[in-house]
Parts: sequence; structure tokens; C-alpha cells
Amino acid sequence: MPEYGRNIQNMVDHAVSLENREERQRAAQAIIDVMGNLYPYLRDIDDFKHKLWDHIAIMSEFKLDIDFPYDPPSPAMLNEIPKPIPYKSGRFKYRHYGALVQDMIKKTIEFEEGPEKESLIQMLANHMKKCYLNWNKEYVDDEKIMVDFNELSKGEIDVPEDFQLKETKDLIYRKKKQQNTGGKRQPRKR
Repeated sequence: MPEYGRNIQNMVDHAVSLENREERQRAAQAIIDVMGNLYPYLRDIDDFKHKLWDHIAIMSEFKLDIDFPYDPPSPAMLNEIPKPIPYKSGRFKYRHYGALVQDMIKKTIEFEEGPEKESLIQMLANHMKKCYLNWNKEYVDDEKIMVDFNELSKGEIDVPEDFQLKETKDLIYRKKKQQNTGGKRQPRKR
């Protein structure tokens, strides 16, 4: 385990080579204490000591014959192939918007008409424009975003006629917030 370094590994190798079981036990405890001191910020984590004892077992290649306070992991467990992560299957017509945008549009259809739904439509359309700009990088026509929005919603969301998307420059560039200094900039401290 490279995070502990060569010296800890040498200490574990020495503990394995000790003849007396009591000496091995004391050496292992001393190694655990040193390993704990290397990463003091991890002491707040549950089962911190358990992890350290697991690490010492792994570093000794499971050859350290001592009384472990916790059940050490088995070598077979380390070689076990993890189960594949199940992903949503299916094709997306507009991959550049992402699956979440498409799911959010489906949820928006279920909302009752009103200011909350209009606000959600506004945010989604602006987010779609931002996603398109990440993908295209040059120019996006607001009409294209609205056509895609209509197609993704299968025509079930009525977008108002006076609907305006944010300007491209407002979506790409973040404005730097000035400190609340009455409009005057403070000089940099050196």
C-alpha cells in the first residue's frame, strides 16, 4: 500500500519475520499506532482502527500470524471482480443536453399551470442553451433550443410567445461579484 510508504512496509515485513507470537503482536500494535499517527485526520472516521488492521493484513500478504482484534479480509475478497454498475439503457436523441434534462422535462409536464411551471420552463430552456453551448462552443439559435424543447416535451408544454432566453454572453461568462463597498473597488492588500 503505497500511501504508507516503504518504512511502514519494512516494519510489517520485520513483524512477519519475528519468531515469538507475543513480539509479533506487540510489533503489529506499534505499527498500527504509527499508521494512525500518519493520518490523524482520519481518526474521526468510523471503523478507523478496523481499516488499519485490514491494511496491515494486506501489507503482510496475510502472512502475519497474530490475534487480530477484527476479522481480517480474505485474499479472495481482494481479487473479487466488482459487480458492474447498472446504467440506464436507451438512446438519447439529444445527448448534448443529457439524460437529466430530458427527465426534468418529463417531470415539468406533470406540473400544474402557473408561475412555478413557467419558472421551471425558463430555467430548463436556459440550461439547455448552456449545454448546447458547451457542446457547440460557437453559436446557438434560440429557435433551435425551443424546437428541441418542444420535441423533447412531445408538444405537451406550451411555451409563451413572449418567451426570451438569456443572452449567450450571460450564460458563458460569470460576472465577478464586487464586495459590498458602495460601488468602489478596494485596493488589493499586499
